[in-house]
Amino acid sequence: MAHQEWDTTVDLLVVGSGAGGMTTALTAAARGMSTMIVEKADVYGGNTALSGGGVWIPNNPVLAAEGIVDPADSVLEYLRSITGGVVPEERLRAYVETGPDAFRFLQEASEHMRFVWCSGYSDYHPENPGGRPDGRSVEPEPIDILELGEDADRLRQADLAIPPGLWMTQREFRDMTMMMRTGEGRRMALTAACRMATGLFRRRKIVALGTALVTRLRLALRDQGVPLWLGSPLSALVTGDNGDVIGAEIVRHGVAHRIRATRGVVMATGGFEFDDNLRSQHLPAGGVENFSAGAPSNTGDGHAAGTAVGADLALMDDAWWMPAIRLPDDSVVCLVSERAIPRALILDGSGRRFTNEASPYVNFVHTQIEGGHDPVWFIMDATAKRRYQFGGIMPGQPFPKAWYRSGLVHRADTPAALARSIGLPPEQVDLSLARYNELARSGRDSDFGRGESAYDRYYGDDSLSNPVLDEVTDGPFYGIRVVAGDLGTKGGLRCDESSRVLREDGSVIDGLYATGNCSAAVMGHDYAGPGATIGPAMVFGWIAATHASENPVGHLLPR
Repeated sequence: MAHQEWDTTVDLLVVGSGAGGMTTALTAAARGMSTMIVEKADVYGGNTALSGGGVWIPNNPVLAAEGIVDPADSVLEYLRSITGGVVPEERLRAYVETGPDAFRFLQEASEHMRFVWCSGYSDYHPENPGGRPDGRSVEPEPIDILELGEDADRLRQADLAIPPGLWMTQREFRDMTMMMRTGEGRRMALTAACRMATGLFRRRKIVALGTALVTRLRLALRDQGVPLWLGSPLSALVTGDNGDVIGAEIVRHGVAHRIRATRGVVMATGGFEFDDNLRSQHLPAGGVENFSAGAPSNTGDGHAAGTAVGADLALMDDAWWMPAIRLPDDSVVCLVSERAIPRALILDGSGRRFTNEASPYVNFVHTQIEGGHDPVWFIMDATAKRRYQFGGIMPGQPFPKAWYRSGLVHRADTPAALARSIGLPPEQVDLSLARYNELARSGRDSDFGRGESAYDRYYGDDSLSNPVLDEVTDGPFYGIRVVAGDLGTKGGLRCDESSRVLREDGSVIDGLYATGNCSAAVMGHDYAGPGATIGPAMVFGWIAATHASENPVGHLLPR
């Protein structure tokens, strides 16, 4: 091996501070390895901090305590049904069989790692073999972010206008969307009001969702004494004479720093959603324009560094798609519960429905892109506007004037007038609306099956016979422009079942691991359920650190 000059030496170097990177570092430290995390941005948490914080790891101890237990073969059957053969069997099996151990490790490694079951939050394809209508997602318990001290100011924050003191879990958000329709919704609205009132006086700042998950992981890492360098992007991987990865070059606050990693480097650098060149090169037409809700620092650094040392890439043509609206200030708001609003439908540029509006978001946008459906308009009536929230606008609250001025929202007294306003053929809009109302009166969407899946109904209105299907009849009518957004990209470094990065010929790049959105997704082109991005990132991070602790890089062993 050629002589190398190093500024720092650790056993395992982790690049990226989302849930995958933090789990990797926590595992490494617990296994006796010296480790550190380097993060490109000046804040930590990555996409995880912006997410709902759900974790989809079947058969984990929290689920087992609730009686939610499945044979491993049943979970594998479910994953095979949604991945369709594009993910190696060994990767699927590693995820399913080691996931419970990874989750158990987190719980035992730190008192901070506390989770609860998202009861009733269905798998995204519960009708598939092995799918679960009652769901297998867990989420972190809310926590006081002030426990972080100065680190609280360095945690990536979602760009949302949230009133002081307000927080809610995923399950509570579901209830909150029905604040005008159900007893649970009204109780949640009262709870939210109490939280805001007390939040002004109590010296606490409770957070939930992805912010809570990152907070808990950071507290666990601090207890282990794991260093976290912010403002330290990866410049390049360093290889030995035989091409194995032995360290990395980091630019810390503008100064080059060479870090030796005697057990390897784990890439957890996120996707390439904010690199316009990579989007244009890899993503399909209709998904190239950047409407991403991911972290702006995700520009494919891990992809570039990996391919520079011979790594192969896979699934680069796909993303964790999410229907969204782009606000006048260019921020992106994801549409999760909105697509289940009963008195609403989505039309394409021809004025026709083209899919089940309430379907899982990745599948919705796949259909949108593959069919060339652009523009896409969300149409709802005045009753829907009065009953349900949309894009963070509460029931009955008017849309901001800026939304109208920008062309995001249009309003008219009749469907035909609305169609003319947004550039759709009025006659076809009238036909589509008449057909939709006919289906709503029948209680069954025989055209696209809306409401037949437990997932469709999760965010629906349980006071109706079909929670996601009701007539659109009451003016004025609203049209909102929907874009093909994403939560991050899916494609990345191709890995084996031990999270080791592979070359195009299938050989292993010794000393290089990857997890999270910089690796090719174990979910393939689909999505198993809430938290099926974070769950695999954490599991394969745990797998990477475990493998590194048991398998030293060959060329770095004492001779």
